[in-house]
Amino acid sequence: MTTETESGAPQSTVDQVVVAIRKMIVTGHLLPGQRFSLRTIAAELGVSFIPVREALRSLESQGLVVTRPGRSAVVAPLDAADLRSIYRLRMRLEPEIAFRSCELLVPDDFDRLEALILQFGDESKGIDEIYDAHHDFHLELLRPAASEWDLRILESLWHAAERYVRLAFGQRDFTPGEHHRREESHRTLLAPFRARDPERAAYALRQHLEANEALAEQAIPHREEEPDAQPHRSGAAVGPV
Repeated sequence: MTTETESGAPQSTVDQVVVAIRKMIVTGHLLPGQRFSLRTIAAELGVSFIPVREALRSLESQGLVVTRPGRSAVVAPLDAADLRSIYRLRMRLEPEIAFRSCELLVPDDFDRLEALILQFGDESKGIDEIYDAHHDFHLELLRPAASEWDLRILESLWHAAERYVRLAFGQRDFTPGEHHRREESHRTLLAPFRARDPERAAYALRQHLEANEALAEQAIPHREEEPDAQPHRSGAAVGPV
């Protein structure tokens, strides 16, 4: 079966399974080091083993799954070195794109960005809504200057960073003033873009990434379970694809 993406392009069963398993991982339904049961996941998602196998290969290329010869695939552990590598690449790419995007954003773009910022300060929003808004904000900020290849690479890095950022945001969600902090940090980031100052925009984005990396690293558990500690169990289904 196939569905359509937001752009209207058909989405294959494998693509749908990738999205479903990725969501299980980034939301914590599948824990770092947890083994995958192809039979259980296939049953939960209403598909055969084949798309699940292919989806795990795709997720391995995104750094979310580890496949070991002759053994079950496992959810990739949360690792500080992995996080630093992701952000090192992001800080190479995103400020440079921001430098160019700064002078290409139009009034409608700023309206969309401001609407997304307001969501960060809304205490009624859950972590899923906040992270979706966070992803969309960074996408809209860079989109005017980003090529298709830029977006492919950035989406891969954003997916790899997502569970770290979600973990950090989730742990701080009930901290007094946290929603206001998120809103103001993104408004501060947007200011040099509004001022059409490429140098300041690139610098502000780099500072923003450095701050998020520091928050994410603080949220990583000091001790991970062994990769074979527990198999995937049913009960974390996200619905058939």
